[in-house]
Amino acid sequence: MRIPPRGPGQVRIGIAIAVPEPYASQLQDARSRFEDPLAQAIPPHITVVGPTVVDRADMPTVGEHLRKVADEMPPFRVHLRGTGTFRPVSPVVFMTLAEGIAECELLEQQTRSGVLAQELRFNYHPHVTIAHEVPEPALDRAFDEMAGYEAVFEVTEIWQYEHGDDGVWRPQRPFTLRGRKQMLRPS
Repeated sequence: MRIPPRGPGQVRIGIAIAVPEPYASQLQDARSRFEDPLAQAIPPHITVVGPTVVDRADMPTVGEHLRKVADEMPPFRVHLRGTGTFRPVSPVVFMTLAEGIAECELLEQQTRSGVLAQELRFNYHPHVTIAHEVPEPALDRAFDEMAGYEAVFEVTEIWQYEHGDDGVWRPQRPFTLRGRKQMLRPS
């Protein structure tokens, strides 16, 4: 994982959808089983905006931005089903989204604007990592063993996480999705 350097007076944050229980424990246990050294440092999540350095003085503006995004986005359903990988580009195995992709993409576009605007190294691809930078046999095992795993949950909030000096990502503040679902009307 690429972690940007942080200077004095700055915080390193990320914005994500937290995977709820009981799935969070199941996926964290799986990540540990595949010997991922970050299994206990990164709670299971779907990244919305990856590691970003922000001046501490700008955090109220970040909070206001996230509140506005959350106020406009309606809750939605995510269905995790099966595994995928970014190999050979990146040594990652992940749970794929069978439902909720478009909503995650919209949420990412709206969140990665304003005070959180930034260029991406790769195209956005919502997923839940289950093995990262582990030996090839562990990646293969993760891909095979988790292929039949499924989880369905409602996304009702996004979280601002902070990356500590100990390398652990900790949830700091939730932002409740309050937008209304648009009803399609027959023509």
